[in-house]
Amino acid sequence: MKPVPHATSLRRAPVQRRSAERLTRILDACADLLDEVGYDALSTRAVAQRAQVPIGSVYRFFGNKREMAGALAQRNLERYVERVTDRLKETGQGDWRAAMDAVLEEYLAMKRTAPGFSLVDFGNQIPVGSRHGEPNTRVADRLIDLLAGYLARTPDADLRRAFLVAVESADTLVQLAFRVDPQGDEAIIAETRELLRAYLGRLLD
Repeated sequence: MKPVPHATSLRRAPVQRRSAERLTRILDACADLLDEVGYDALSTRAVAQRAQVPIGSVYRFFGNKREMAGALAQRNLERYVERVTDRLKETGQGDWRAAMDAVLEEYLAMKRTAPGFSLVDFGNQIPVGSRHGEPNTRVADRLIDLLAGYLARTPDADLRRAFLVAVESADTLVQLAFRVDPQGDEAIIAETRELLRAYLGRLLD
């Protein structure tokens, strides 16, 4: 079992293995219930029941469901970075187009398969007012830190700005693709890939 990252929304970080496993069960239950009932109907009590833990265990980590969703978003980001990292091991060093394909395809895979991801993703979907920092800025920062060495590029201000614009643009278009088709409209996704390649090609070619 992979440890849950210590999200900023946690009231108390787990120290013992048993506590970490309980936190994992809570977040798994939260993700499943998000798919089943949506965010508005989600409750800490329902999560506790699904996770088969006392309600006090939920409140040990989270003050409310918004904080719980924030921790799920952080876990999603950590898992996404792990997936992209694994994909990059299969691509040629310095092939930025293959790297961007991995970035986009792993995001699409999580949109289609990861429980609760469509409602929370990396924090963009959490109700306004609860986001600690801009989620897409955090995603862009993690990606540029991950890809800079792979691409043999210095992560300067220009490259960081370009990645942020690319992430924001891709996020908007992917949301559109999944509004058009629950599995993601392939034509819009293809356009998204072409847009990213054309835009980033100015700096990376």
